[in-house]
Amino acid sequence: MSETAPIPVFDYFSQVDLPTPTLSDDEVRTLFADAFGVEIDVHALGSQQDQNFRVFRRGESLPLGVLKLSNPVFSEAEIDMQDAAAALVADRSPHVRIPRLVEGPRGAMSAWWESSQGRIHARVIENIAGSTLTGSRYLSPAVVEGLGALAGAVSLSLADFEHPASGRVLQWDLRHAARVIDTLLPLEPDVRVREVVQRAADAARAALAPVADALPVQAGHFDVTDDNVLRAPGATVPDAVIDFGDVCASWRVGEIAVTVSSVLHHDGATPESAFPAIRAFDRVRDLTDDEITALWPLVVLRGAVLVLSGRAQVRLDDANDYASGALNREFRILEQAASVPLPVLAAATRVALGRPRRVEPLATGSRLTALGRHVELDASTESPLNDAGAWLDAATLDAAALAALDAGAAVVTVPAWRARLTGTVDPLPSTAQTVPTDILVWTAEPLAPAVDAAAELVWTTADGQPAAGVLPARVRLSARRAFEGLVPPPRTTRALADAWREVAGDPGAVLGIPAPVPATDDSLHRRHEVLAEVQEHYYGTPPRIERGWREHLIDVDGRVYLDMVNNVASVGHAHPHVVEAGARQMHLLNTNSRFHYRAIADFADRIAATLPEGFDTVFFVNSGSEATDLAIRLAMAATGRPDIVAMREAYHGWTYASDAVSTSIADNPFALETRPEWVHTVDAANSYRGKHRGADATKYAPEAVAVIDELAASGRPPAGMIAETYFGNAGGVALPDGYLTQVYAAIRRHGGLAIADEVQVGYGRLGEWFWGFQQQGAVPDIVAVAKSIGGGHPLGAVITRREIADRYRTQGYFFSSTGGSPVSSAIGTAVLDVIEKEGLQENARVVGAHLKSRLEELGGRHPLIGTVHGSGLYLGVEFVRDRETLEPATAETAAICDHLLELGVIMQPTGDFQNVLKIKPPLVVTRASVDVFVDALDRVLTTGY
Repeated sequence: MSETAPIPVFDYFSQVDLPTPTLSDDEVRTLFADAFGVEIDVHALGSQQDQNFRVFRRGESLPLGVLKLSNPVFSEAEIDMQDAAAALVADRSPHVRIPRLVEGPRGAMSAWWESSQGRIHARVIENIAGSTLTGSRYLSPAVVEGLGALAGAVSLSLADFEHPASGRVLQWDLRHAARVIDTLLPLEPDVRVREVVQRAADAARAALAPVADALPVQAGHFDVTDDNVLRAPGATVPDAVIDFGDVCASWRVGEIAVTVSSVLHHDGATPESAFPAIRAFDRVRDLTDDEITALWPLVVLRGAVLVLSGRAQVRLDDANDYASGALNREFRILEQAASVPLPVLAAATRVALGRPRRVEPLATGSRLTALGRHVELDASTESPLNDAGAWLDAATLDAAALAALDAGAAVVTVPAWRARLTGTVDPLPSTAQTVPTDILVWTAEPLAPAVDAAAELVWTTADGQPAAGVLPARVRLSARRAFEGLVPPPRTTRALADAWREVAGDPGAVLGIPAPVPATDDSLHRRHEVLAEVQEHYYGTPPRIERGWREHLIDVDGRVYLDMVNNVASVGHAHPHVVEAGARQMHLLNTNSRFHYRAIADFADRIAATLPEGFDTVFFVNSGSEATDLAIRLAMAATGRPDIVAMREAYHGWTYASDAVSTSIADNPFALETRPEWVHTVDAANSYRGKHRGADATKYAPEAVAVIDELAASGRPPAGMIAETYFGNAGGVALPDGYLTQVYAAIRRHGGLAIADEVQVGYGRLGEWFWGFQQQGAVPDIVAVAKSIGGGHPLGAVITRREIADRYRTQGYFFSSTGGSPVSSAIGTAVLDVIEKEGLQENARVVGAHLKSRLEELGGRHPLIGTVHGSGLYLGVEFVRDRETLEPATAETAAICDHLLELGVIMQPTGDFQNVLKIKPPLVVTRASVDVFVDALDRVLTTGY
């Protein structure tokens, strides 16, 4: 009995050059009609080695499908295998959208054509709705995770798939990558490209060799990349996989290696950017330790093959725009894949997957500790060494070290592997590379010879110059431990620090002063366990912030963020004058505000002096919610009435009364229908997206007046009307001119009182005006303020006239134990000192005007920006999907804030639709800092989110 003849399949090495089919549109239309009985229109699509079209029935706008003309070198068996693999994934992973063959009048649209360029296979595949990730725009961690999840689902679905054609030899099969490189590298004419590829490929082959024979093999798609996945219209994360043209049997880990490679060319991407995809794949496929070792060498080899193949294809077919357009991003893939040593990436991947290897301690010496008393300095985020902005001074570390030497220390060190904030002289733009790989050393006496101290160490001076021989005394020296001749970078990210430490070792251990291994940070987990779920925090995975200074926030890893949202820290984080005032008063006295002390009267005088004549009586509380609550109760007590008028879509607080008049659906989706019967609302006076827009916004005031008049006519004249004097919850929207003047007059005409909620905008934030009501040319009867007045300390105030305050006796008595306490009063007075002496209202005006101008310029280039609201340093950028319909870009705004965080900018959304950036930085923010913010926002809007 004769053996079955083997099925002929493609072998790349027998035909390295694969010219793309180039049938004309006219010929495609003719052959299509002959084969499938349908008249079509065509739109050409890109491909490196095939020819693709989106096809439409003649005269129709909805696509019939995607026509794929396979390269003639591929056999019928291989095409059958591709279709079978796609069908199997569709059946086994129904959550993944997979295109199938389109049925036409004559059955499945799949046939061989006899064309002007020979026999070519044509088939029409479903056109799945959505968009690819093609190009080099930014990919969010969620999108990268989605890519990895798709790769895992496809790999799992094909785990037992077998086909006679699966043994074909493709240039993209990573088992053959080294041979492909050896074939194409001599043909590459660019010497620099040859050198880069050779160096990277040699390192990858060496790293792969020990595990190659142990890697599991199975069928796979092996091209689940940014070009070959789709996300549904309006969706963020991809859920569809197309183009099964590279199906074959290969190393299983190659599936995720190919996916990872496609992440690396995107904006801002580094190897760390791929970890979400690797984790997602591992949850499905459970990577072996050998596969983890092989992963990054395969990513490098994939990059090398892409570079050489793409350049070879362009030399062969210079009209192939798809291939030529990919050259730069393919080279970036290789550069990024090779940017970190492969053993470090393997170690970092194990850490990311929760499988770190145990680090064996290095043999330690006693060279430094034998010198005498040792002092270790703490340069981390929480160190007192960094107080009062000293971390920004390059001399701080040396001064502390020399002081320790003067005090009798023989050697002073700062450990490696612990975030080092001290000496960060250029905090912005932010960098995540904050963990040092070196130990810093100062000695009282010269240390000689350096090479004998520790042969594994590379010593440098403070200016980065190599140090050898006798090391001088009383100067800063740095020692890093080299890894196979490679010196680690001076600083790395927290995500790579543990990996570098595993591979390169701890230089301190060599010197007998090992750095402690950092403990696992479980503070976020503990927060979730102990705090109520509704007590939310910013961001899904927030940085752990442990220090603030001026407009900067610093996390525990030493990364500096620009704080563009924190109006609570009005005069800047940790202002020395405010800190000193609070600390001094704490040394003296802090007690119940019912005691008699001078600070409360001094502060009350100072705050009353900022208001118009007649505001002579102050109540102190602890928060904005308490302030607005008390203001409402004052109006009720002074008038003897229960009814209050409030503006819709506003937020005033969480206490009973302040929550009752809050109608923002962002804070409470049921805000309007759950109002108590004593609350009456008027339209939100939003001239941008409200009921009346633009010039028609003048209608809001008469309509609000009509509501007040109708209440009075019905026998329920209101006790008062509460409104933000600048529509803060909407993102800093100015009220229509004259609005408060008309509404206040109507309230007073019926014996009620006007309440100004200045919690957000008061205290100079608007620049032109110290109080928001001044912008309206109106004067209220009661002012509620908080946030800014304490500079981060819990402090609020209600200011009114004596006759109104005295009527509160009808409600009993009032006290707030710590509102206006000695420390609170001292801090409140200090905040006013800073605002006045440092000209922070003027800073808000000048820097705010510059910031608004730059944001408006962005609006001219980015259609997502509907408008820019606000004044001074109380601004809002409103994002809309359509400038005519004003459809809120809610999801986009959240994604923009997340991307800004990656770039080191703290920003959050606001508004009922959460589609407005609430821009409220500390009043000390500089022009340079707001430029950093605008540049970051421009990058996000340009490169994606």
